[in-house]
Amino acid sequence: MRFSFLPRAIAAAVLSLSSIALHAQNVAIVNGKAVPKSRLNMLAAQLERSGRPVTPDMEQQLREEVIMREIFMQEAEKQSLDSSDDYKIQLEIAKQSILIRELFNQYQKSNPISEADVKAEYDKFIASSGGKEYRARHILVEKEEQAKAIIASLKKGGKFEDIAKKQSKDPGSGANGGDLEWANPGSFVKEFSDAMVALKKGQFTETAVKTQFGFHIIRLDDTRETPVPKFDDVKSQVLQQMQQGKLAEYQQSLREKAKIE
Repeated sequence: MRFSFLPRAIAAAVLSLSSIALHAQNVAIVNGKAVPKSRLNMLAAQLERSGRPVTPDMEQQLREEVIMREIFMQEAEKQSLDSSDDYKIQLEIAKQSILIRELFNQYQKSNPISEADVKAEYDKFIASSGGKEYRARHILVEKEEQAKAIIASLKKGGKFEDIAKKQSKDPGSGANGGDLEWANPGSFVKEFSDAMVALKKGQFTETAVKTQFGFHIIRLDDTRETPVPKFDDVKSQVLQQMQQGKLAEYQQSLREKAKIE
């Protein structure tokens, strides 16, 4: 009889260890339902990705957050809100957003951009800019005949700024007399850029410059030397732009391969 307490002690110890293990895997037990620690870890990871470090104080806030979410979820399910059509549609859209984000993340992981690629892009940018910025104006019209008439008017002494305000179809610069402000040549499409850098100060193009936007008459007002940024200072920006460009090409390729009826 004196040994009869041993199995009970062992059973109690096993139950105690099981309880400890259960709590180690979960944040809490809410109304009998476990709230897994993975939810807290996911919220913490989202914060860290946004650049906010998770401090010990914030861990307690996150724990309270996941517990409150579970309480609200249980109440919503009790009211059968998860069976409504509106909920199902929102759930499907949320699912799409998550899967698409994962798809793009996976693509970028599988197609990394090397530092050598970033340096090559940086070198190309520096070569195209030539260390200069240009202050130019333009008048944009739809038809070449309109551009020719404007050029003829300018040759007769017409004021560039006034014509731009009246006839340019570029809403941004037209209202300002065609002023494009200081910009790097790489900011413009190639046809425009090539024509602009070939001009002398005060000169305008005597032949209409055709681009995807229409026909341009360009006048160069001034140029200035600009300091060339160091590679290390702009490396992250160049990388981000290259990643965005590569991702846009991937998205377009999927669109082109899709069979749409």
